[in-house]
Amino acid sequence: MTSIPIAAALVALATGFFSSAALAQAYPTKPIRLIVPFGPGGAADIISRLLAPGLMEGVKQQVVVDNRQGGGTIIATQLLANAAADGYTLMLANISFGANPGLHRKLPYDTLRDFVPIILVDLLPNILIVHPSVPVKSVADLIALAKAKPGSLNYASAGVGSSNHLNTELFNKNTGVDTVHVPYQSGGQVITSLLGAQSHFAFISVPPALAHVKAGKLRILAVTSAARMPVFPDVPTIGESALPGFTFNEWHIILAPKGTPNAVIARLNSELNRVLTIPDVKERIATLGAEVRGGKPEDAAAYLKNEVSRWTKVLTPIN
Repeated sequence: MTSIPIAAALVALATGFFSSAALAQAYPTKPIRLIVPFGPGGAADIISRLLAPGLMEGVKQQVVVDNRQGGGTIIATQLLANAAADGYTLMLANISFGANPGLHRKLPYDTLRDFVPIILVDLLPNILIVHPSVPVKSVADLIALAKAKPGSLNYASAGVGSSNHLNTELFNKNTGVDTVHVPYQSGGQVITSLLGAQSHFAFISVPPALAHVKAGKLRILAVTSAARMPVFPDVPTIGESALPGFTFNEWHIILAPKGTPNAVIARLNSELNRVLTIPDVKERIATLGAEVRGGKPEDAAAYLKNEVSRWTKVLTPIN
């Protein structure tokens, strides 16, 4: 005969299972906010707005993209950390989120403990672009010019810890050049700065630069991927141009606050994996130069942990 404690445990287990299943079926019952820690026009903003309609169709609720730029993504991340752990506030984190523990000795949250990764969305190489007035046609030319005139070339970024900043500092370290950092708040502002010749060059993702490169308003020198990008098949990689082995990828991971129910995380993961298989979404992400990833929450968590470890070793804290 089953003992009373065992029977009670089985009842509790069954109750928990059905409660979890019920929660997953009931969620969501109101709009979901997807925080983007950058202003409009950058890669994170574009990727978010590609995902939102498909997610909205799947969950039958509005998905609102909320741009909260500034503070090297710390402002938006703290907003997520303070949000209710109910699945109604999410954030599209990028490489800045993983680099911040290496840039700041103290953060108002714990990068690995205070959030739950839901899905690794994509990997996104950068491109190296210059204003047409800069007298260079290749990566080797840019390095030579920067070495001949230390401190005379400036580069634009979406702020300290942004993909643009991290990529350029890695490039500077590998080449020994001295360039001046001009920080902005979004990828869109980086492009505006370059178009107006306020900045000489930048490493940036494809989305905000694509139309201007094709129109000849900005010149592309190289891509940071290991192999050439399908969107720019005639443009060499930095590795084949001047720095063998040099690669750099931005990434996007969707996060929820710590404590968000596992059933909600599973529902969101399933829906987002589905969105990433939609032909139009896959095609549009590919045209941005990105590689669609997807997978389980555990995959995203492992990738994030490796990135935090990597940048903590590479970067020198600024405060």
